Amino acid sequence: MKRRFAMAGTLLALVLGFGTLPAAATPSGTSPASTTALAAPDISVTAVRAHLDELSAIAARNGGNRRSTTQGYRDSVAYVKGKLQAAGYTVTEQPCTSGCTSGAGPNLIAEWPKGDANNVYMFGAHLDGVSAGPGMNDNGSGSAALLENALTLARENPDMRNRVRFAWWTDEEQGLNGSYFYVRTLSSADRARIKAYYNFDMVASLNGGYFINHITSAAAAPMKAYWDSLGLRPEENTEGAGRSDDYSFERYSIPTSGYAMGASARKTSAQASKWGGTSGSAYDPCYHRACDTLTNINTTGLDRAADGIAYTLWQQAVGTGGGGGTCDPAGAVGNGGFESGTSPWTGTTAVIAAHSGRTAHGGTRFAWLGGNGSTSTESLSQTVTVPADCTRASLVFWLQIETSESSSRAYDTFTVRVNGSTLATWSNVHAGGGWIQRSADLSAYAGQTVTVAFTATEDYSLQTGFLLDDVSLQSA
Repeated sequence: MKRRFAMAGTLLALVLGFGTLPAAATPSGTSPASTTALAAPDISVTAVRAHLDELSAIAARNGGNRRSTTQGYRDSVAYVKGKLQAAGYTVTEQPCTSGCTSGAGPNLIAEWPKGDANNVYMFGAHLDGVSAGPGMNDNGSGSAALLENALTLARENPDMRNRVRFAWWTDEEQGLNGSYFYVRTLSSADRARIKAYYNFDMVASLNGGYFINHITSAAAAPMKAYWDSLGLRPEENTEGAGRSDDYSFERYSIPTSGYAMGASARKTSAQASKWGGTSGSAYDPCYHRACDTLTNINTTGLDRAADGIAYTLWQQAVGTGGGGGTCDPAGAVGNGGFESGTSPWTGTTAVIAAHSGRTAHGGTRFAWLGGNGSTSTESLSQTVTVPADCTRASLVFWLQIETSESSSRAYDTFTVRVNGSTLATWSNVHAGGGWIQRSADLSAYAGQTVTVAFTATEDYSLQTGFLLDDVSLQSA
């Protein structure tokens, strides 16, 4: 990340609705992306760290840094380019012919050649570092996470609705120069084709927080949805405003978002309480220093960012929709809003009511499972037919979790099962945030009639209530 310079970022506050959200991580650590409607893959953090290992070795062979004007940077470009070409990408090195530091290496651009070329979603990270050190968090972390996402997309080779373009920028540390050259030299028509740009700069800070650029914008919706599903309660990236390559796109009114974990600003006590770490200390204790090495990497944060990139990419660009327009899942779930008595729900139907002291997500009634504070199991189920033409279908519902538990251990759980197989699990760990839309993938059951069940299980003490409303089947 570049140090702050005197340009105010443009806040893009287009708060629009967003569709299916990811299922939350289960207590066993199953990736939430594995149960999303669009089946975003789990990105291997081991593979991401292998890319970091190579970037570190490149720096070690080249005077200890990867500054844009050095052989260390050019070797970094060669490494990323080689991986992408081996995966089948056509990769372009774009020389920065004006506005960059003299001798700066090129931008690297790779586009996946599928999907609507008039709707482009860009994902970028700066590949250069400062001269003080190897730049593993700043910004080997963003570059490596982005590279493994690009390689995963090539391996998965899914159907694409929209076009995805990846970029690794030069000369960011000297003034956002590479990305600004790229955007300003595009034609107005090409700029208009870019529907959103996502930036990843310092996504593995040791004492970091979970920050999203323009967190309330439409572009940020899938990024926030993913981290919300992990119970992270992300915050606006105020420290990073105007300081990284997303600002180059903002200057041309292109919607932007991105993940970051923080630089030299200090973690507050409230943030330390929420995310762990040390209050009063910098998010990255080695920001722009020689100690920004492989030991300066928060692997958990890196993993969460890499998976969130994949979720966002899949939501924005992957999939052709259901069955050529003949998929119609409306009405597949009966009485999903619980407003018409209890039928066709079976099980612990007494949990369906207009509960005093709580507000339904929609209407006046909802199902309140659990909340007993004693050993109990409560369940609701019904049979659902997934239309054969719905090649992508998801069970979508709204869930509010409230608990008296204070531990980070999952004592009380809420599971979604289909024909007895568990698709997703939440627990007391995911409490808070009010009503949150959740989903589970039913695409594998197209053409089948299945039994869908929601089950709350509590241990012997300290209640956790799982409030359920507005259940539906939707095509992705």
